[in-house]
Amino acid sequence: MRTNRTIFTILCGAALLAAAACSSSTSPTTVTSVAVTGTAPAVGATAQFTATATMGDGSTQNVTSLATWTTSNAGVATVSAAGVVTGVAAGSVTVGATYNSVSGTDAIVLTP
Repeated sequence: MRTNRTIFTILCGAALLAAAACSSSTSPTTVTSVAVTGTAPAVGATAQFTATATMGDGSTQNVTSLATWTTSNAGVATVSAAGVVTGVAAGSVTVGATYNSVSGTDAIVLTP
């Protein structure tokens, strides 16, 4: 009985070591970057922006509806929770999106 328990303990330990050695520091579900893309709307118009997350395994995922959206200057442009940018006044502004604590931005210029 004791021999079986010892063999079991050794096998379990070996399996745990193998699993740890094969793991990577970045899991496929880890977000490594967020890219924000879109075309600047004219003043008084709207444009849909997109947030794309790059995952730890190199794959990409559209996270537009899951991201938190911001602009650097609401006097120039606003952005909705869905990533729709509205031109308010001529000028430069940065549109940002954050997903899983990773942020990306896109600098745009609005014209009248």
